Amino acid sequence: MMAGNRKDELKALFAGGLAPSPGSVPAKPAHAASSEAVQQAPAARSASGAVKAMGLTLGSMTRDAEEARLLRQALQDGERVIAIAPDKIEASFIEDRIRLADQEDEDFEVLTESMRESGQQVPVLLRPHPEKPGYYQTAYGHRRIRAATKLGIDVRAIVRPLTDDELVLAQGKENAERRNLSFIERAIFARNLAARGFERKVIGEALSVQKSELSRLMQVVEAVPERFIRLIGSAPKAGRDRWMKLGELLQVADQLARAERDVDTEAFRLAGSDERFQMLFDSLSRLPKVDAKPSATLKGSNGEVFAKIRREGRTTKIEFAVGLENAFIDEALSALVQSFDRFSSKNGKA
Repeated sequence: MMAGNRKDELKALFAGGLAPSPGSVPAKPAHAASSEAVQQAPAARSASGAVKAMGLTLGSMTRDAEEARLLRQALQDGERVIAIAPDKIEASFIEDRIRLADQEDEDFEVLTESMRESGQQVPVLLRPHPEKPGYYQTAYGHRRIRAATKLGIDVRAIVRPLTDDELVLAQGKENAERRNLSFIERAIFARNLAARGFERKVIGEALSVQKSELSRLMQVVEAVPERFIRLIGSAPKAGRDRWMKLGELLQVADQLARAERDVDTEAFRLAGSDERFQMLFDSLSRLPKVDAKPSATLKGSNGEVFAKIRREGRTTKIEFAVGLENAFIDEALSALVQSFDRFSSKNGKA
């Protein structure tokens, strides 16, 4: 019953917060609507709704409860929740989430179904668009706006005048509290903020990271070509070390060509984000096949075997025969050094 109680409380909190839609019952004062919602909620909730509600994760319920608390405080501070058409709302000027063009994550589907059943319980935060009168720009709540757009309903929002710094700080705070960005999404967010000229201090505050961690984020996003980041997606299970290793693998010309072939397959396109990362990582990590060559023996003009050449995969070993004089071995090694230097000079490697 925990999920049901949570939803009843949220319904009670938001009842009367918006003007009714055309054809609905006229709105009652906020206190009356809240009281009525609490009294009628148990009878109005259907069995199927209860089952769906119980499907929500504990983390989602905790986050919603925290946002409800913050909203209650905002309403007490005199801010209003208003209804805005989704086509009047634009995304933040700073991208953070990486979405696969043809896929939605499971959390988004749960959110959409919850809003289909009970409406949008928690408002988004917007600011008046700085360049388009009558339009708004999102500080946080991008996923709720997308869900409202998909459902064809207005967006419940608090509109607040925000500077650019205030907007990205609010955006970063919501990312930390609701659904943490993956490592690569945090790196993209940091890169995008830096590209817009934000100071490192503001970027660090928006991501809640120290200078050292911020530097690591920037290193990764510079190491991996953006095309592959976009194709892989958020990959929430992949951390810094694996992204850095992927960047190293992609620096090799023939590996880059292999990566292009891998991402152009149907199997890659149908896979989830974490699977895409693993598929590409595994493919590039495999050592290229080396044609097996038989071992050989080195003989003098008198037919005496003085060394053997052993080839094992990518490794070649020289084994001198037992009993050879050290003076000969030293002379042979010196000759190898001279031969290597001549070869390097001839091929421009000196």
